[in-house]
Formats: sequence, C-alpha cells, structure tokens
Amino acid sequence: MLETTFAHVAQALLWPVLLLVAAGFVYALWAAGATLMEAVQRRSPDYRVLRVTEGSSVEGLELQIVRRLEPARLLGRIAPLLGLIATMVPLGPALQSVAAGQGQQALAVFSSAFSGVVLALAAAAIALAVYSVRRRWLLAELLAIKAEQGWA
Repeated sequence: MLETTFAHVAQALLWPVLLLVAAGFVYALWAAGATLMEAVQRRSPDYRVLRVTEGSSVEGLELQIVRRLEPARLLGRIAPLLGLIATMVPLGPALQSVAAGQGQQALAVFSSAFSGVVLALAAAAIALAVYSVRRRWLLAELLAIKAEQGWA
C-alpha cells in the first residue's frame, strides 16, 4: 500500500519536474545571452550595475550583489537534482517493461528519461558559468566603489 502510494506520488511529480527543467534551461540560455550583452556593455568605462546612493553602505551593495546572483546560483544547484528526479521516476516503469519482455517500450522510456537529465545538466552548467562570471564582475565593481568612496 505504502509503496504504491509512493509510486503514484513519484509519477505525479514527473510532469512538473520536466516543466521546471525546461523552464530552467530556457532561463539559463536567457541568462547566458544577458551576460554576453553585459560583457559588451562593460567595455564602457562608465558602466555600473551596482547602484550607489547617498547613505549606501558596503552591506547594502553586497545585498545587491547577492540578489543579482541568486537566480543563477540556485539554478546551478537545483537543476541537477531536478534532472535526477526526471531520470529516476521513469526508470521504475521502464524496468517493469524490461521484466515483462517489452524492450522497445522500455527503450522509449529510457530515452525520454535521459533527455531530461541532459537538459538539466546543461542548464546547471550554463547557470554556474553565468554565476561565476557575474560574481567576478560584481566583486570587482564593489572594490572599485569602495576605493572611490574611501570605504575600508
């Protein structure tokens, strides 16, 4: 009874997880494009992402950095987990098909399962690259602002 319930819950998670993987992949591609555009804009010496206003503090600027980096960081960490779920959920029925002698049906299930994990891993890789590049840019910008403002 409990095993059947778990199997049904796991199967119910498959489509939402696949949709999240697809959304994560699309977001990763968008973030990569935005990062490339920012790279072009950063060639201008006046270009700044961090907003310094009167009364700004180092902590406030660090919070701006965290807010800008958080989506890419989360995607880089969560996408592989979603990919694992997208792979593991179909494997149960696929193994049952193999046991029943329906190899062709199992092969189709395996193919879709592995597609989900490949997209999730690609999204994670892109997101981690975007995170690393943007983090370096923002921290360099923070150092420049600290020097300009005379902050320690």
